[in-house]
Amino acid sequence: MSGTGEGSWRDTILAGLANYIDAGSIVAGSVALALWRESFGLSDRFVGLIGAFSANAISAGVGALIGGVLCDRFGRKKIYQYDMLFYAFGMLWLVFASTPWMIVLGFVMVGLAVGADIPASWSLIAEQAPDTKRGAHSGVAQMLWYLGPVIVLGAAYFLKPFGMSGIRWLFVHLLVLAVALTFLRSRMHESRRWEESRAASRGSRPLLVWRELFRAPYIGSILFLAGMYGFWNLWAGYNGFFTPYLIERNHLPAWAATVVPAGYFLIGMISILGLFMTLSDKVDQRLLFGTSAVLHVVGMALLAIFGFRLEVVILHIVIMGVAGGFGAQSFFQLWSAELFPTAVRSTAQGLTFAIVRIGLGLWSLAVPSLAANDFTLLAWILTGFLVASGVIGLAWAPRNQGKSLEQLEAERAGR
Repeated sequence: MSGTGEGSWRDTILAGLANYIDAGSIVAGSVALALWRESFGLSDRFVGLIGAFSANAISAGVGALIGGVLCDRFGRKKIYQYDMLFYAFGMLWLVFASTPWMIVLGFVMVGLAVGADIPASWSLIAEQAPDTKRGAHSGVAQMLWYLGPVIVLGAAYFLKPFGMSGIRWLFVHLLVLAVALTFLRSRMHESRRWEESRAASRGSRPLLVWRELFRAPYIGSILFLAGMYGFWNLWAGYNGFFTPYLIERNHLPAWAATVVPAGYFLIGMISILGLFMTLSDKVDQRLLFGTSAVLHVVGMALLAIFGFRLEVVILHIVIMGVAGGFGAQSFFQLWSAELFPTAVRSTAQGLTFAIVRIGLGLWSLAVPSLAANDFTLLAWILTGFLVASGVIGLAWAPRNQGKSLEQLEAERAGR
């Protein structure tokens, strides 16, 4: 059973736009961070607080945990349709932010919304994709995740000269898109696999209650995904939310704060299209992941060894952009759908995503102060995180290419 035709790709794009607004809100916040710091006299500790509770971290994790449970109980469509209105309301607080508490409140609401949308959209994408193109469909969502920062950072290059009045338009465009997405998604169909799973469990004990996620084999899958993606995401959170901020704090050219990070995401899009979407359904996924992991470690070690200088940052961005396209995040979306049955797929994704993002939130509290006082130490710590992610991924990466979700479920159950 699988989706086919243009409708399948259309639904993948509409569901995957959650990734666009997730990444877009993170990077829009990162661009605004230096301006907010100057306008409101924010301390490094408060900057860390914004990062910790932003759409990048804790609030997104909590939203994913709640949204995942609701998604398996009431369906994917209800969650991924209406949470965009909540997102839009949160964006209003960022558009009109005039005090620091409005920034925190806006990011908390935005984070809850995008967090709830992630397990809904990722589950839908996997469940409606053709069995032989599940990686390619997941790659579309990742392309949209990278597209958000490219557009936001590109626009920020022209808007930053106008100060906070210009940057507010970054949040406005995300608000408008969220409202439009609510209407566009209203025509989408519910996941057929979810409907069949619900029908099969009616009148009897549910096929799988969420508590069973804490038993074998599912607890092992959760620990694998949380470790592989979690350690990588500690680097990614620094990269996505704090890179423009650090570029300005280290007095690099003004254009670098937007152009350099945008270059990372643009290179990543090319890598997703040319490598992940092309190869992930055909070749050994462990080999792809391992190659990406090695490149990540090399790229981050460059900053640790040679420092936060413009030429080093540019080389770092090129290497990390290529590696990121077929690395931990792309495989996390794919594997987190494949390693769990339909009845609890979104719950499992939401739980794992929550562990990762809440961990990132706690780490984000320390990043600004550590970067200001000892960037070399921060760079080596991040390099260590990437080594840990690579080792975990290489040790336990599954080989699921070409198999249906039902076949994978039967294999886990020993049937």
